[in-house]
Order: sequence, then structure tokens, then C-alpha cells
Amino acid sequence: MPEGYSRLLSEDPPHELPHEGKIRSVVDQLRRCQCVGLPASELPEKYRICLAAPLPAHRRAVVIPLLNQERDTAIAVLLVGCNPLSDHDELHLNVLEKHASVACSRVQALQTSYQRPPLSPSPIQSHNALLHLQVSDQDYCKLDRNILQLCGELFDLDAASLQLKVINYLQEQTHSQCCCLLLVSEDNHQLFCQVVGDKVLEEEISFPLMFGRFGQVVEKKKSITLQDISAEERRQLSSMLGCEISSMLCVPVASRATGQVVALACAFNKRAGQRHTEADEHAIQHCFCYTSTVLTSTLAFQKEQKLKVECQALLQVAKNLFTHLDDVSVLLQEIIVEARNLSDAEICSVFLLDRVSHELVAKVFDGGVVSDEEKEFRIPADQGIAGHVATTGQTLNIKDAYSHPLFYRGVDDSTGFKTRNILCFPIKDENNEVIGVAELVNKMNGPWFNRFDEDLATAFSIYCGISIAHSLLYKRVHEAQFRSHLANEMMMYHMKVSEEEVTKLLVTGIEPVKEIHPCFAEFTYTPRSLPDDTTPLCILSMFEDMGFINTYKIDMNTLARFCLMVKKGYRDPPYHNWMHAFSVSHFCYLLYKNLGLSNYLEEIEILALFVSCMCHDLDHRGTNNSFQVASQSVLAALYSSEGSVMERHHFAQAIAILNTHGCNIFDKFNRKDYTRMLDLIRDVILATDLAHHLRIFKDLQKMADDGYNRKNRNHRSMLLCLLMTSCDLSDQTKGWKTTRKIAELIYKEFFSQGDLEKAMGNRPSEMMDREKAYIPELQISFMEHIAMPIYKLLSELLPGATELYERVAANREQWTKVSHKFTIRGLPSNNSLDFLDQEYELLQSQGAFGSDDHCLNGCLDDAEGGRGQ
Repeated sequence: MPEGYSRLLSEDPPHELPHEGKIRSVVDQLRRCQCVGLPASELPEKYRICLAAPLPAHRRAVVIPLLNQERDTAIAVLLVGCNPLSDHDELHLNVLEKHASVACSRVQALQTSYQRPPLSPSPIQSHNALLHLQVSDQDYCKLDRNILQLCGELFDLDAASLQLKVINYLQEQTHSQCCCLLLVSEDNHQLFCQVVGDKVLEEEISFPLMFGRFGQVVEKKKSITLQDISAEERRQLSSMLGCEISSMLCVPVASRATGQVVALACAFNKRAGQRHTEADEHAIQHCFCYTSTVLTSTLAFQKEQKLKVECQALLQVAKNLFTHLDDVSVLLQEIIVEARNLSDAEICSVFLLDRVSHELVAKVFDGGVVSDEEKEFRIPADQGIAGHVATTGQTLNIKDAYSHPLFYRGVDDSTGFKTRNILCFPIKDENNEVIGVAELVNKMNGPWFNRFDEDLATAFSIYCGISIAHSLLYKRVHEAQFRSHLANEMMMYHMKVSEEEVTKLLVTGIEPVKEIHPCFAEFTYTPRSLPDDTTPLCILSMFEDMGFINTYKIDMNTLARFCLMVKKGYRDPPYHNWMHAFSVSHFCYLLYKNLGLSNYLEEIEILALFVSCMCHDLDHRGTNNSFQVASQSVLAALYSSEGSVMERHHFAQAIAILNTHGCNIFDKFNRKDYTRMLDLIRDVILATDLAHHLRIFKDLQKMADDGYNRKNRNHRSMLLCLLMTSCDLSDQTKGWKTTRKIAELIYKEFFSQGDLEKAMGNRPSEMMDREKAYIPELQISFMEHIAMPIYKLLSELLPGATELYERVAANREQWTKVSHKFTIRGLPSNNSLDFLDQEYELLQSQGAFGSDDHCLNGCLDDAEGGRGQ
């Protein structure tokens, strides 16, 4: 685009872009565009095959507007045909775009003006004097041609290679034996050199910025010669170059963006023994008028690459640190090694802050960990350099240790070690609290630690803080695990079943169920009528009657020990105790005997259901899931994120019993069946959470409507959940007196929880509040909305279950009949609902109901009668 015109012209092949079209619209937007092709009418015929739409799927057309220095006008446009751009390609294009923009700006200036160009837009005072030099237009054209040729070669992404080309150009233009660039560090504290003459240094040389007169060149932006430097500076430069210096010219190079000096261009030993002239200075300034932008951008890119490498190193550091969390001493040793490697320090020390004694403690040094016999090294947390950092929480970068007031040089004097410089930084935890201090001593590849080292230390300290905090936490968790294991051992000791107990249970042999009670296998039987000490033997009888012992080759001693352990695993709340678990297990047995579960489920699933019934409320504390979460109990901390807090705890307790020596009744199972059995028990126990039942109720109803399919694994799984819930609520299928007594026990437990919630300052729900709960109404609501739909659904799937639904409905009706007698909230002062039985007994005497005169074990303290009643 010629200056002052809006035309876009190409010389080879000759072509002019239309004033309107896709390419023009991209140029007007002043940003790069990647597309699947460009309109053929806008392109030279020669390039339509690689740029015109539609392009193949693996090809792209890229439109790159090249902008002027102010980046507000396009001066040219590049059209590129290529594969889809990768991140690496984008990076290369960015560099190409910058170089091409510089070149196009210069070409445009040459085409439109024959006046001498300014030497430099930078505010260097020495340039002003050179403006009066008599330089012919011919000389300028030669310089321009040379510099354009150089600019065309500056495509390297490596700063050292780019410097090499610029330095060779300067050596030719100034006729010097050797040239170099002294780059100014970002924090303006150091000069460093990467290339000398035609040689890239293996390790860059660096020295303080205030080294002799060079610091004044940066500050005053004035060139100097050999006569301006001291003999010491001359000696050091000769050592760096590897030859004697006979002449020198040092010219400041300014950034076109900021005007700040970014480098010093130095030319040494002009050929033929001559001295450098103002024309040499002009040639250097003219060179950097066009190359300083490329140089600074390439250095910036190289810095980004260095940062990328350092970030990768930090990630590796993090990986190394987080593999040593089990031992703080080993972790601290790893921190010392990594910190030393990252910063090229000679020595590193790490101190941890002891808040109790207010001391910094070092137990790990470069040589290793102090032995148990030796005393760890301690210093006051508010003294010295480390103490200052621990107190302030700020990094301290000391360039000259001996001149710093906080440094104590007595150790150096006694050991012969010389501390030159120190970088001391705090290590903080996630709460930004100082937990330690790291101290790096003596930068190996530089005069002192620079700003880059400070930034690296800050990033490194974050990983250190997290890893140390987690290591200490890991130690506490490990200790807690040991304490938990010890507590578990104590609990298991008190739950332990002795061999005498197992022998006593088995001495009489397994009793046939008919001998327990003639009606033991009928839905009308109330298992709570059995004495507590006979229930384990009854469990064995049910195992035998259902064929599990023979089918799965269960060892009798193991089964007896398992049953006794499960019984001992229950606490003694009013309702959720062992007798409840026994009643639920008995109802599972009734379903098997009366409804032919074998026609609906696999044998292993029936066994899982029966064992789940035994274990489904293990270690119940008489409080529900909501209470565990609200009280922030240990169980809530373990399981609340997964839901069904108590049910997950019951399952965990069941697994703990199975894992107890001599209690694993599934030890004869193969691996596949064993895994499946545990999965089934988990799913069935979790199904006792009524919230789970309500979630799947629609699916259960759909299964009943569509028809049950035994071959469908999902159908069997849902049926198991429904059967477990019906077993859990089976007290509602018994006679009125049983149902009423169970309600009494349940509300005793509910009201105890409500009292605890009030003591915590929380408001309990109505059913938990003894001052608000109206029991008949709550019972009727529970039966109508929970119990009756469950048994209705069960009767639809298993026709033999109809009588269960009818019994629940009859009990619901009885609650309605007695509700007029219930004039209080909560339970009476004697915690008994016996007064509700008068009307029922009247109707029973008239033969309206069957017998329900069972002694309810765990319900009536003064109940008479017992086994077989």
C-alpha cells in the first residue's frame, strides 16, 4: 500500500486488490484471519490454486495485515496458503509479521522520500551531534541496502544466533576485530554477554551494571571510547575477549518502545591500528535503528522460553516434592536439593518455624539429616537474616553479605567459608502463614541473585509450603490412623466373640424352624416374641432352612461367630437395635418361604438380601442422617459427600466384621462371586435409606406395569431394593398391638433426637419434637404415603404379598379409630401407648381380630411369657 494511497498492489505477479471484498475487510480490521479459502476474483491467477475457496479440508488461507509502527494503519498484506496453524506456527508467524512490518516500513520510506532518514528515534544525545555529519545520499543508499539485507536475515528465534548476525554486521561496518553486545538485565542490576565476536559463549558472562564507566553509559546514554575506561576495566574486558584491547567504541542501544537502554554495543580493535570514528558510531546507531526492535522482541521471546523451561522444572519439582510427603526430613532434604539446582546456589538451608518456642529449627542441612543423638540447630525466630524473613514474611535479596547489618560473619571467620550473597525467602502455608524459611547462599553463575531468582524462589516457595503443610498433615493423619486402628482393636476386643460362646451356640445343633414355633414360617408370626438369647440360633436355623449352608459350604463355626459378632455390633437405642435387625431378617425368610423368591432372584442375590437384613442397621446411634450432618459428626465427615451417611456406616461396619478373623462367611467364594456379593450387600443396605426408595419409586412402578423380567439384571436389582425396604418396615404388617408398640419405640427414639437438636440450638422437625408431634396423624400419614404404596407395589409384583398390604391397611384404619382418644402431643408421661388398646381389645373380644398376644421382646419390660407363646 503506497503511502498516501488506499491501493494494495503486488509487483510479482502484477495485481491490485479490489477496494471491496473479503481480503479488504480483513485488512480494515487490522488483525490476522485464518479461513478455508478466499474469493478467486480477489486473487492473482497464479495463486488461486492454493488460496481460492473452497480449499481441501487439510489446507487453510491466512490473511496477515502488516501494520505501521503506531499499529493503526495497514501498510501491506501477506496472503499465506498452509496447513491449519499450530501454536508453534502462530509463534513463527508473529516473528515473521514483526520483521516484515519493519522491512515494509523501510521500503515504503525509500519509495516515497529521498531525504536522509533520522539516525534513531531514541533520545540518545550523541545522535544529535551526528546529524551534522556530511553523509552523501549514495552512502545512505548503501547503508540502507546493507541494513535491509541484514533485516531479511534476522528470522532466528534464538537470541544468540540473532546477536551473532548483528555482531558480524557491526564488525564489517566498523572494520573491527571483534564486537559484542552487553545486554542490560530486566531489573537494571546486571550486564550480561552471550556472544563475543563470532563465538557463542557456553555460559553467559555477567557483571554488575555499575561496573566502571559502563553504568554511566546506561544512565547518561552517551557513547564512550577506550580512553574513558580505567586500567582495571580494560584488564577485565581483555580477559573476557581473550586478547589485548587497542581501541574501543561503546554505544548505547535504546528500545524504540520505551527509550530505555537495553544493550551496549561494543566494537574493539579497529583494523590497521586506527581509532573508531564518529562514522563508526553512526553505523552502529543506524544498525540498531532497524534491528533493536527485533533484538528486544527476540530476547523477550527467549525469556518466555526460559520461563517455560523453568515452569516445567517447577512442575518436576512439585512432582519430586509430593512423592516424599511421608517423611518431613526427607522432604526437606529434597527441597534443599531442588532449590540449589533451580537457583544455581552453592549452599541451601531450610528452617521450620516452631511457634511454641518461637524458634527457627533446622534439622536438615546440605550434608543430610542430623542423627538422633545430635541436637537440632535452633535460632530465635526474630534474629538474623532468617529471623527477619520469618518475622516480616518478605523475601530478602542481599548482594553483599558482609556489608549487611543482619549478617553475622563469625561463622565464616571460623570456617574459612566466604558468603558473598544471600537470597532468603519465606515458606508459607495455604493461609499465607509463615511456616519456614529457606536461605540460598552464593550465586554460582552470576555476581548475585537477580530478580528472576526472586520470582523463581517465590513460585518454588509455594510448592514448598503446600508440600510441607501436607507432609505435616499426612503425619497427623497417619497418627490418627494408628489411633483409629488402636481404637478399632479395642472395640473389636470388646465385641470379640469367644470360642466358648461359639461352642455354646452350636452345642445343641441347629434346631428345625418347626421346633422354634409351629407358625415360625408364617406372616402372622411375630419374631419379637422370642427371647433375645435365642435369636442367634434362630438365625442359624433360617440359614439352614433356606439351604445357604450347604449351597455355599459355609463353615458352621464361622457362621456362628459371624452371627454373634453382628448381634454385638448393635447398640441399644429404643428401636434400631438387634431385635429390629432380627425381625427384618425373619421377614426376609418369610418372603423366601411364602412368595417363592427363587423364581424372581438368583440364589446369591437372596443370600445377599438376608445378610443385608442382618447388618443393615449395624452401630445405629438412634439418630438419622440429617442429624449426623447438622451435628458435623465423625460419620458425616466420612460419608456426607456421598449421601446416605448412616447407611454407608452400616455397610462399613458389616465389612469390618467380615474382615475380622474367623468371621468371613464368604471365604469359600471365588473372586468374582465374592466381589459381587459385597457389591450386592452395599447396594441393598444403601436402599434402606427411604430417600433412595423415593428416588426409584417411579422406576419400580414402571417395572410393575411393564411386567417383571427375571433375566433383566436391572429388574432384579430394583426388586432387591423393594424387598429390603419392605423387610425394613415389616413391623407394620404385624397385628395392631405389635404395630402400636413399635410406634411407641420409634417415637421414643425420635424424641430423644429432637431433644439433642434443641440442645444444639436447632429446631427439630415435627415428628422429632415431643411438644409438637401428634402421633396418630404422623402414623396415618406414614402408612398412606410410604408403607401402603410399598406393599401395594410388592403385591403387584409378587401376588402372594396381597395379605401384607391388607394388614398394613387394617393397621392404618385402627390408627384412625383410636385417634379420637389421643388428646396430647408427643408421648404420655409414662412413655406408653397402652391406653389405645382398650377399644381394640373390646373388638377383639367380639372376635373381630385374630390373636395378637405375643410378648414383644425389647418392647415390654414387664412382658410375661416367652418362646413359643
